[in-house]
Amino acid sequence: MQYLAGLEQLGHDVYYLEDCGETSVAYDWERQTPSFDLSYPAAYVDACLTSIGMQDRWIYRAGDDSLGMPLPKFLEVCAEADLLLIRATPLWTWRAEYDRPRRRAYIDVDPGFTQFTLAGGSQALSEGLDRCETLFTYGQNIGAADCPIPTGHRHWIKTFPPVALPHWPVMNTQASHFTSVIRWKGFKEVAFQGATYGQRDLEFPKYLDLPRMVDQPLRMAALGADPNLLETHGWDFVHGEEVSRTPRAYRQFIQDSRGEFLVPKQGYVSSRSGWFSDRSVCYLASGRPVLVEDTGLDDVLPIGGGIVTFTDPDSAARGLDMINRDYASHSIAARQLAENLFSGDHVLRSLLDAALA
Repeated sequence: MQYLAGLEQLGHDVYYLEDCGETSVAYDWERQTPSFDLSYPAAYVDACLTSIGMQDRWIYRAGDDSLGMPLPKFLEVCAEADLLLIRATPLWTWRAEYDRPRRRAYIDVDPGFTQFTLAGGSQALSEGLDRCETLFTYGQNIGAADCPIPTGHRHWIKTFPPVALPHWPVMNTQASHFTSVIRWKGFKEVAFQGATYGQRDLEFPKYLDLPRMVDQPLRMAALGADPNLLETHGWDFVHGEEVSRTPRAYRQFIQDSRGEFLVPKQGYVSSRSGWFSDRSVCYLASGRPVLVEDTGLDDVLPIGGGIVTFTDPDSAARGLDMINRDYASHSIAARQLAENLFSGDHVLRSLLDAALA
């Protein structure tokens, strides 16, 4: 939604495609069961995009079926489009109409894991990326001497996650907790040249005792984590699937926070990928400072005001104290960083210039 709203604000005609391949499988939260019916996820997409004025400009596809805008209209859009922008995962089912836009670009939001998977010989991923003329990545350090992530003889253009500032106003309300919205373990570990790169479940345990080291309350919205494990170590636990079920609930949780405390995936940290979260930019835009474990960010971002990094529990505790001792200044700096570095206007202009060159 940040990309869609940001591109709209730049004056472009934007359409949203979700192609599930042959079959759509979505988890129905009301019935607590997987759903193969297109109408359930399509209704969710419609509700999300209606909130940003795109209620008539989306299509949800699976096999020969689709919901949303009429398929003939979508085919016309493909024929007239300047750019097909593919985020996070390739279109595994490639249809002839996806060749019709003038250009195609891919955005890698999982730096390291994408490249390690390619190096491991994933033909499907390689073919998906080969269909794109331009490749972007959130991995700001890919190609640097201290970053082991292979380029795979591909040219990766560095980009940041954008934030649509009009949808994320500054919050001047008082808030008590530093928070996180995380998935405990989403995917399997990957191996490259004898090293293993894993998920958050391998990194977060180092910080389990942090609530006992600080006076600052810490709240964790986690999917897939053991609530008892976190609560017995002093974390205020909420279910991540509740917090993130709708864009409105997700935004409210972030804006009701004092700031973000973020432990990234172990693979992001150990590879020094330079990854920065698309959630963190929402905290920053809201005037909420970000305290994040270092992924090599000191080399690519102005650290110290609005964004503070840590490398171990002691430096995390010091970071919380540093932010709280001058919270007003960090809050102002957070919003300035969002405006100057991560705004949709800034990020997406550069992305389009590169993708359409």
